[in-house]
Amino acid sequence: MKSFLKNVLANIVAIVILCVVFFFFFIVMLVFSAMGNEKTAVVKKNSVLAINLKTNIIDSPTEERKGLFDISDQNKSILIYDAVEAIRKAKTDDNIKGISIEADQLNAGITQIDDLRSAIEDFKKSGKFVYAYGNAVSQSSYYLGSVADQYYLNPAGMIELKGLATEVAFFKDFADKYGIGIEVIRHGKFKSAVEPFLRNDISPENKEQLGTLLNDIWRNTSSKMAVSRKIDTAQFRMVIDSLYGMIPELGVKYRLADKLIQKTQYDDLIKSKLGVKKEEKLNKISLGKYIASYSDDEKSGDRVAVLYASGSINSGDEYNDIHSEKYIKYIKELQENDKVKAVVFRINSPGGSANASDEILFELQQLKKKKPLVVSFGDYAASGGYYIAMAADKIYSEPNTLTGSIGVFGVIPYFKDIANKNGIRADIVATNANSQYYSSLNGVSPYGVSMITRSVEGTYKRFVHFVTQNRKQTFEQIDNVGGGRVWSGTRAKQIGLVDELGTLNDAVKYAAGKAGLKSYAISSYPKRMSPFEQIFKDLNEDEISARLIKNKIGKANYEIMQHVMEKRKLQSEVKMEMPYQIKID
Repeated sequence: MKSFLKNVLANIVAIVILCVVFFFFFIVMLVFSAMGNEKTAVVKKNSVLAINLKTNIIDSPTEERKGLFDISDQNKSILIYDAVEAIRKAKTDDNIKGISIEADQLNAGITQIDDLRSAIEDFKKSGKFVYAYGNAVSQSSYYLGSVADQYYLNPAGMIELKGLATEVAFFKDFADKYGIGIEVIRHGKFKSAVEPFLRNDISPENKEQLGTLLNDIWRNTSSKMAVSRKIDTAQFRMVIDSLYGMIPELGVKYRLADKLIQKTQYDDLIKSKLGVKKEEKLNKISLGKYIASYSDDEKSGDRVAVLYASGSINSGDEYNDIHSEKYIKYIKELQENDKVKAVVFRINSPGGSANASDEILFELQQLKKKKPLVVSFGDYAASGGYYIAMAADKIYSEPNTLTGSIGVFGVIPYFKDIANKNGIRADIVATNANSQYYSSLNGVSPYGVSMITRSVEGTYKRFVHFVTQNRKQTFEQIDNVGGGRVWSGTRAKQIGLVDELGTLNDAVKYAAGKAGLKSYAISSYPKRMSPFEQIFKDLNEDEISARLIKNKIGKANYEIMQHVMEKRKLQSEVKMEMPYQIKID
């Protein structure tokens, strides 16, 4: 018996020691990785800025995702503001002789690509070269790469240039088949976020706005590609309709690419351009490392703060997405910080909770009383994302931003039919007439529906009220362009929903000017999480499960499942949310 106990104790001690050693090793790894990430890169003479975009271009620090061992510089996310500033600095940097775009797949949104493209166009004015190389090139990557002076393609490569299309999934038959009831209350015939639960096809109104949106975005992007490649508009359309980019020889014939060469030949071509011998090393510096070469710590003096708001809008105090309690803290901090002379509120959101949106808007209105508040739109600033912009002194939108969607809805699911089919019944005992106006087993009472409808209508009127104040238009004018309709940034400017078409950098410059600043530094909020915070934040059951499911079924399918099943979306809370996520693949 003693021998048995000794063996058990020995095993326990061994396990404890192993756990301690593993934990110590884990901490040491994190410390060294953090130290490595903080090393300042050196820009060598005769260097080329390589935009390979293995890193993610993100709109907000809250979009950054790092796994447990995902700690290398290569996987570091770069804010779009920093990326554009890096290209601007490279324009006058004598050590940077040109830019090489080497991106087959692009981790960036449409407005982020627009900003990168515009920055590279400006870089070319310096007289420095811009070359691009591709293998199996996605449409979004080609949109960026087409800005180059010369575009080179692998002899076995392809360019997936095809135009834009959208596919809308519908769940009505699924719900009917399995006895799931869905009560929908909405204001606005264009508020199509709830259409998948009501119909089996796209409504005429939704088809109209989708067609207008896609054509606006494609007109903006395709015209830039055609101009850069010096291709006639009609011919460019024919090339796209024929999918000629998928055949490398046809890609060259129709001027999508200039020459078919291997990657080593491409590098040798750049060496020749720089006067570097073939046997010598080509000095390439990535966008991330170039930013690290000059980025400084917080400076003293006057500041323009950029408050990033990316993701869905919800109540709560979480770091990711836009949670009202967290953002109220950020806004109050900016309001009380005397060094911050102006604030740019960068919105990249399709909306969410009406209540949370209202809370954020109120705090922004208080901030505006003390400091200039300028709003900049990213890929999305629609529904609740547009609502929270209504405190702005001025609104900047990108041409391809999806915005507007001034409308409100509520979705209430119940399971009466499926429960009854499986022998489940429910009776109610209550103290008041509407104590149980909603039940997952019995649905919504007629009076409950009428009151929720009143709530939706009241929220819509409140929404339009704030828009009329900010945009200086009548209720009727806003209602005519509202009704849940989504607009491109270009059309939003035409109908007065935004003030200017411009980038985040444009908004920062305007905010600084409005505050009377000639010299200033930029502060970003919220602050980026440290490696420790990122990793331990994700060590929870829900996050791990979500990542496993996403890896199994794919990101696009996961987002559809999340849209249907997410707990927040199934609550009876009134929503301001846009249904679209248009991406150029």
